[in-house]
Amino acid sequence: MALSTFGAIMGFAAEMIGQTKGAYETLVEKAKNPALRETLQAFLGEGGKNYSLMEKTRRENVTEMILEPVTGLHQEDYEINLKMSDPMGDIDVLRVAMILEEREKKFFRDTSSKVPLPEVARIFRKIAQKKEENLAKLQGLGLNQTLKKGT
Repeated sequence: MALSTFGAIMGFAAEMIGQTKGAYETLVEKAKNPALRETLQAFLGEGGKNYSLMEKTRRENVTEMILEPVTGLHQEDYEINLKMSDPMGDIDVLRVAMILEEREKKFFRDTSSKVPLPEVARIFRKIAQKKEENLAKLQGLGLNQTLKKGT
């Protein structure tokens, strides 16, 4: 499905962030490594803030964007199928977290260049940058060497 309107983009962004937040709630419970658990807990809090930001941005900018078409964005490009088994080791938790952060980074980076409203594009670029930083944090946990060996 094409994300061709501001409302569709913002709705999908909020839905995606909500899905990520729900996944992080599960991942926090499954993580055994304290540093990994703490990092995921921080991402969970960040997800709540981002969800509120998407809702606020939609409310504040909907009148400016109501008639502005957006092209080149498709929901399917950002959908993932998460399979969280039980039990789940820290490497699996890390792998899922990296998939989630990479997906959101890609979505917000791609969308920031398509949305014609500068303020919204700026917000999306900031979120994409934060997702890049989050990926670096995950890689810096020391679990990534085990992840590389396991792939």
